[in-house]
Amino acid sequence: MNDSPHAGEHLLIVDDDARVRQMLRRYFESEGFRVSDARNGAQMRERLQGSRVDLVLLDLMLPDGEDGLSLARDIRAGSDVPIIMLTGRSDVVDRVVGLEIGADDYIAKPFHLREVLARVKTVLRRRRPRQSAAERQDVIRFDGWVLDLGRRQLRAADGSDIVLTTGEFDMLAVLAGQPGHVFTRNALMDVTRGRALEVYDRTIDAQIARLRKKIERDPRRPELIKSVRGVGYVFTGRHSSGEGAAARRRITPRSQSS
Repeated sequence: MNDSPHAGEHLLIVDDDARVRQMLRRYFESEGFRVSDARNGAQMRERLQGSRVDLVLLDLMLPDGEDGLSLARDIRAGSDVPIIMLTGRSDVVDRVVGLEIGADDYIAKPFHLREVLARVKTVLRRRRPRQSAAERQDVIRFDGWVLDLGRRQLRAADGSDIVLTTGEFDMLAVLAGQPGHVFTRNALMDVTRGRALEVYDRTIDAQIARLRKKIERDPRRPELIKSVRGVGYVFTGRHSSGEGAAARRRITPRSQSS
């Protein structure tokens, strides 16, 4: 019996460098993870179809005409599995585009294995459903939508589940948790990323745009998440009576600027 806190958590490492794959695989297996690896997009798709994967470590530079950005788009087209991008590039644009596509984090090469482990734990912790009964029952209801914070699920008025990435869910939880409060982009980045990170306005704007496509009747004329020119965003949906109080207590950003 494996007593590791990560037993059963399955990582997929996608990198064309066999040495990097072997190094990461050995390290994470020693930490109790189950690990698979792939050297290109074809192998990645095969691994994703073969079993449930909890997180993908995806290299930006890959052979065979498919880079990490195109593969991240491919993953996001049908899955909300967390993605951490590994990049040897210093180009800020690549990092921004990766986050815009829906990657949960990025790590620059060369990296320290402990840093990669810490980032993986952080992303998985954000994804993991809360365990207490009280939190499992904590939901925010607005305009026919049901946002279940414990199970990390969003249900539409017709009962269908809406697939959100980790970042999209966290963004909606923060905004819906404090309706009427104007959040700056800095505050949203601080809360949803959970660590110090350069703030890119385009990253937040792109994530809001993706979220609007999933919850707004007309994303071009949003009624739930509105822009505040020169400042940020505000949630204007209508909560059902008494809902969201516990969420508002928990989802207070660590730093905000007016």
